[in-house]
Amino acid sequence: MTLNVQFQTIFMMFVSGIALGVLFDVFRVLSGKLRLPRWSIPLVDVIYWIVATILVFQLLIYSNEGQVRIFVFLGLGIGICFYFAFLSLWVIRLTLLLIRLIVAIYRFFAKTVEIVLIKPIIGLYRLTVIILGILLAVAIFLYKIVLQLIYPVWRLILWMTRPAHKYFVSPVWLKKLAGKMISVYRRLFSK
Repeated sequence: MTLNVQFQTIFMMFVSGIALGVLFDVFRVLSGKLRLPRWSIPLVDVIYWIVATILVFQLLIYSNEGQVRIFVFLGLGIGICFYFAFLSLWVIRLTLLLIRLIVAIYRFFAKTVEIVLIKPIIGLYRLTVIILGILLAVAIFLYKIVLQLIYPVWRLILWMTRPAHKYFVSPVWLKKLAGKMISVYRRLFSK
């Protein structure tokens, strides 16, 4: 292994150490902001270590075909120490800023959907209910007025048709007519 490959490997492991620190802080901030339950913390830790292992070994394979030497751990250690000494605070602030930005964008879109879609639909529903209520009230009012206007005419018609009313209401004439029809039927078809 040449000196150039060793320096490239140390540099890649230095970058990997910084990346591990960034991942650690991002996972820590996200788990704090999302208020994950206590039982999920080991699961998050396992996910972190799986991602970290894949990252380190991919870079190791890229830099020196996957050979693990002491300077690999040295590079990782230097990268992690450098990150926590100089970059950790900035990454945490940036992560918190990104979280606030994402929450603000989500709230903006939620408010926009509420203003553009939900409130007009609710307003249209309320307006429809009000209009139908007014139309129903007007229809009932007009119905009562029409009934009151027709009532005297109806009483007059009943008064004028009172003699004929007895004839149509009393079924005596209907019984006589039915009796005559039955007798005609018997005379014609009883032979």
